[in-house]
Amino acid sequence: MYKILANTIFLGKDVLFLPECHSTNDTAMQIVRSGKAKEGAIVICDHQSKGKGQRGNVWEVEPGKNLTFTLVLKPDFLDISQQFLLNMMVSTSLQKVLQDYLPDLRVKWPNDLVLPGRGKLGGILIENILGQKGWEFALVGIGININQVHHLPPKACSLSSLTGSNYDLEELFKLLIAQLEQGYIALKKGKHKEIREKYLSHLFRLGEWASFLVRSKEIRAKITGISPEGKLVIENEIGEREEFDLKEIQFTNY
Repeated sequence: MYKILANTIFLGKDVLFLPECHSTNDTAMQIVRSGKAKEGAIVICDHQSKGKGQRGNVWEVEPGKNLTFTLVLKPDFLDISQQFLLNMMVSTSLQKVLQDYLPDLRVKWPNDLVLPGRGKLGGILIENILGQKGWEFALVGIGININQVHHLPPKACSLSSLTGSNYDLEELFKLLIAQLEQGYIALKKGKHKEIREKYLSHLFRLGEWASFLVRSKEIRAKITGISPEGKLVIENEIGEREEFDLKEIQFTNY
């Protein structure tokens, strides 16, 4: 299961499959620290018992039902200040594959996959390893609910729960990795404007008035864009614009 991929150039030529682990990101980190990490390596796990999400949340999955994996990348061709471009590329690459099954799938800032009104399908957690010379490695952790229909967390959904069908995890994995590789190559070629435009075109609630939680207070505002550093840019009802980092603003519902 999850053998070396034949339909890619470099991504997935080294696949480590684990029946169970705490976190694929943690396992990938151990490989990097051992000095044995190669760009394009993938750690994939059938049951991730302590998967990590944004804001320190735990990403829980049912064994054998979903896709949880980590890519080991070396985006040293980017400046540290351009970190969010990697987030954009990963988010839109996943969305491009999954929209064939869910046409209304959107990217919720910074990098969740959501179906409006039905909840969160998947999430991304990128852990960067920086050195004196800049960006050394990026561990791109990805978790997508595929065939799980029972015991889904609050505000979560799965491909199967939304469509009523069951899916071949390995085939989906191959499709996702192939698209991620194409996106990474585009990033390496400097197609930053194209990647940014794709991200914004699929951004959940862009230009829509909605409620947000800011400093424990609910406000009415609309998303107007993303700053070069990856901050969420919103405009309130009196026309004031503000930029927010991950822990500074929350979506109240989706």
